[in-house]
Amino acid sequence: MSDSQDVRGDAVTSYKDAPTRTITAGGVTFAYRDLGPRSATPVVFITHLAAVLDNWDPRVVDGIAAQRRVITFDNRGVGASTGSTPRTIQQMAKDAVTFIRALGLEHVDVHGFSMGGMIAQVIVQTEPQLVRKLILSGTGPAGGEGIKNVTMLSHLDTVRALFTLQDPKQFLFFTRTANGRRAGHAFLARLKERTVNRDKAISLLSYSNQLKAIHRWGLERPHDLSVVRQSVLVANGESDRMVPTKNSYDLERRLPNAELVIYPDAGHGGIFQFHQQFVATALEFLER
Repeated sequence: MSDSQDVRGDAVTSYKDAPTRTITAGGVTFAYRDLGPRSATPVVFITHLAAVLDNWDPRVVDGIAAQRRVITFDNRGVGASTGSTPRTIQQMAKDAVTFIRALGLEHVDVHGFSMGGMIAQVIVQTEPQLVRKLILSGTGPAGGEGIKNVTMLSHLDTVRALFTLQDPKQFLFFTRTANGRRAGHAFLARLKERTVNRDKAISLLSYSNQLKAIHRWGLERPHDLSVVRQSVLVANGESDRMVPTKNSYDLERRLPNAELVIYPDAGHGGIFQFHQQFVATALEFLER
């Protein structure tokens, strides 16, 4: 895509060129990026463990932003946002709502990936009037099987990555098949496409607090998801090690208006490996 195509009117359409903005609310200055057309309901992206703005796959963001306004942000204490990162998913959800309302938005679609999907579930339960539609990818319900093991897996694969001089996400997000390895390399290359005004890396303290929050989520009693009336798209790879794929089936079964997409020979990062298919499915879902 040439630079001439990256900005249509005033709307930025390329994530690598989207300026990082800030807005202050609830004692926190939130860093965020905002792109795509201004017509339809905005889609707020809520990201995964240890992620900052630059960890979103630009193919997924740009794909959705071709038709919808997309807003990505660093929650409290993460990346360039101020404050200290909470140790519960519930408080992270409150902070996310504070950010969304600070932008003057009264109705949004939410896409939560991994930890972001846990935060999104709390938002839709505590602030149902705020959410029109929900996309939950690579995630699971409170008390979901294997979620309490995320800390152990993350530490293990970080060590594996150090010894093999690779990015931990190559192990955590993708299968070890030829397809998985190839998809992982391609994904990691895409994350480097933005070369200027990159976000600050997450601090070790914030990462530790997020791990504690996910661990608590994994130990919680299951929530009553039958109260969620919104349409929900659930997506994952068939071999998710981080948040085992059976949690995606569990979500689809327990949410009254859910549909499920599972990608073959794919792991936790299935939506990035199959970004073209995911974007097409997500846009069709959001347009309905």
